Amino acid sequence: MVTNLSESLIARVDRLKGLADQGRVGRLRRGIEKEGLRVDGEGRIAATPHPAALGSKLTHPHITTDYSEALLEYITPVYCRPGDAMAFLADLHRFSYRHLGGELIWPASMPARLDGNDSVPIADYGDSNIGVMKTVYRKGLDLRYGRIMQSIAGVHYNVSLPDDLWQLLRELEGDTDTPLEDYRSARYFGLIRNFRRHSWLLLYLFGASPALDRSFLSDGRVPEKLKPHGDSTLVSRHATSLRMSDLGYQNKVQEQLKICFNSLSNYVNTLRHAIATPWQDYRRLGVNEGGEWRQLNANILQIENEYYSDIRPKRVARHDETPSQALEARGVEYIEVRCLDLNPFLPLGVDETQIRFLDTFLMWCLLSESPWIPDDECDRLDDNRRLVVERGRDPALRLLQDGRHRSIADWGGEILAEMAPVAELLDRLEEGEPHGEALAALTPLLEDPALTPSGRLLARLESTGESFLEAMLGLAREQAEGFRDTPMDPAREALFDDLVASSRDQQADLEATDEETFDTFLARYFERAREVRSITPLQTGEHS
Repeated sequence: MVTNLSESLIARVDRLKGLADQGRVGRLRRGIEKEGLRVDGEGRIAATPHPAALGSKLTHPHITTDYSEALLEYITPVYCRPGDAMAFLADLHRFSYRHLGGELIWPASMPARLDGNDSVPIADYGDSNIGVMKTVYRKGLDLRYGRIMQSIAGVHYNVSLPDDLWQLLRELEGDTDTPLEDYRSARYFGLIRNFRRHSWLLLYLFGASPALDRSFLSDGRVPEKLKPHGDSTLVSRHATSLRMSDLGYQNKVQEQLKICFNSLSNYVNTLRHAIATPWQDYRRLGVNEGGEWRQLNANILQIENEYYSDIRPKRVARHDETPSQALEARGVEYIEVRCLDLNPFLPLGVDETQIRFLDTFLMWCLLSESPWIPDDECDRLDDNRRLVVERGRDPALRLLQDGRHRSIADWGGEILAEMAPVAELLDRLEEGEPHGEALAALTPLLEDPALTPSGRLLARLESTGESFLEAMLGLAREQAEGFRDTPMDPAREALFDDLVASSRDQQADLEATDEETFDTFLARYFERAREVRSITPLQTGEHS
């Protein structure tokens, strides 16, 4: 594939290669969050509480739950080497399997066998005010969207660039008058804009949810795009990621927010507006009825985390800050990629090849030109993504790029060709060529959709006649056996044992030291949330 690389991309990459050879460029830093449903031996969502032997899900830094009591969430520390993050994640699985009894960790994004909305248990975080707030927030999600949507699992990938790289980029671009914090935030938003324009490529390469169990459709109505496979499975023949379709994480109310990531001020102020603006339909559902909290408030968003996007700017918040206030006060610290399905054929749902590809893709997004997104583009920003989600493996599919209709193989091949020198840059910091090898490993998927995870899963179902539940249950058992049969790192095992005890103590301390009522606690939280930590007016021409 021959492509005309932009001069700016070539110049940035070439100059950074020279600096990398001088040892002046540091490695990316990343952490992985991986979700997985606990299921019983027959593939039904577990009705049991989060295992006490895993510690407190409220305060444990690495083993918690997402929406549901049955939805495990593993969080690695931040690492410079992908293999270290993967090793930690593997040991979290090994440690868990020591305490799961006969239960299994479901390997797919689309959930196991369900029995209606109430079969998805809401996570209970105890009696502390912060614990009650987390539980009430989840009750609000149930009220607004139902629990079944919240039982879907995925991988979140958190990445930050080293401080020395930001300084070098600012110097290379002659932008030294801009404070480093402001420069870094603006460039992260440039990365995010390019990501949003091209995230369809990740959905094609890594989407792994073309099928689901019929029990996922609680009302029994089957959309036209789904076809039966046996008695209990529904498939979408050319879909890549039903998780990211209108069957999964979608919110019609949030679509009106029109967050196009042109600037930090646009992002923060739009979220603040949504948290402060009542929504009539939510108000009718009730908030605190007779002393029973049904949701945190009746606004467009209860809290900022309710806003769903395939990528987010992030900053570690202090104890008295909301996420937006942390961003507002100190700028963007890292980004969180949220559009990744679990690959059921991989024991951890993700592997190092995928991580190396993601790192290269994100650096390409950063180093490429990224103009602001005008209103008309913002309105159609997700069109290509929707097409790939629903029809990504259809040979006749064409995506729209600047008025041209292009195949995934053509446009995707051009992107991978542009990523090649970025991979060479990242490989300057490594032994061997892991980023270049990742590109080479994934390139054939562009020409042959059957090689994608979604294609492989559909092919398995069709060739074996298995139901979705049977296939995933078989993989879960194989993976469980592998985790149970391999030893943990001894030092990490001791750490996990210590964290079980210390997390329980931390939760007990929180519950013992709370002195104010939950009503007062919540009122104070939202009062603080309305505080502006710095002046960030909306820019002219941005969506409000």
